[in-house]
Amino acid sequence: MELGPVLLLRPLWLLAIPALVLLTVLALRRARGLGAWERAIDPELLSALRRFGRVVPGKARRILPPVGIAAVTALALSSPATRTSDPQTFRNLDGVVVAIDLSRSIVEGGGLDDAQIAVQSVLQNSGGRPVAMILFSGDAYMASAFTTDAGALSPLLAVLGGDIIPNPGSRADRALALAEKVFSEAGILSGDVVLVTDGDHLTPEAGDIASRLASNDIHVDALLIEPSGRNGDMPPADPAALERLTEIGGGAFGSAADPAPTARAIGRRAAQNLTTGEAAALFYRDYGRYGLVLALPFALLLFRRTT
Repeated sequence: MELGPVLLLRPLWLLAIPALVLLTVLALRRARGLGAWERAIDPELLSALRRFGRVVPGKARRILPPVGIAAVTALALSSPATRTSDPQTFRNLDGVVVAIDLSRSIVEGGGLDDAQIAVQSVLQNSGGRPVAMILFSGDAYMASAFTTDAGALSPLLAVLGGDIIPNPGSRADRALALAEKVFSEAGILSGDVVLVTDGDHLTPEAGDIASRLASNDIHVDALLIEPSGRNGDMPPADPAALERLTEIGGGAFGSAADPAPTARAIGRRAAQNLTTGEAAALFYRDYGRYGLVLALPFALLLFRRTT
């Protein structure tokens, strides 16, 4: 529940306040008299006891300290909080690895421009999460380790070409295996592997790795590159196989020609997962425990001397 800049993380505890008010009213009515004694003692005897000073009616103010303690405790348990504004604190909770296919079918088929635009869109929607980059064709190589400065990867995109990786082929499985290793070594708890490829030559090993990544809360997404030109010896794009891979990996599938919807979906899902999962408590500063200090004055009244 949002109350301006303050949020109540457990607002249902506020329902205890009306119940407390009702119980207080009932208790005050009974405290001003003798309660059940008025029905248990003969009226004449009770009147005589009062004349001799043997009966002292209850005092309503004695109920106030316990009521104050209960009210303050209910407010504290509702957990007033503010959002934590330091994203660097959570840099190991969620990350993105972008794997870019630089095989011949991409570079010579006219799909490299779409690949660069698609990756740029993913970087812009990373939301401050650490981003790493992998380049692959017949093998996979790290182009950049995790960095929270996604803009620093833009110059690297500008120099991509077919002469960067010497190994011919298109091995998305090796890119996924390298991404899995990168997440493990960085100690990042969850995230996304975004394949930017045409889906050519997806081996069963790629599906096995995608399934393993998904079980570790790492989604496998894909942006399909459809080359504008193709020589006779180059395989065509395989969108069906690539989409099946994302289904195994629990990720999103889209086109590199229009990457914005998929990139935004990846960004939104990451934010939702963090703020609703086990790590959600780290995104708020809870002041409820400090509110319990306000109950101490009421608690001290319980220790006053009475006669």
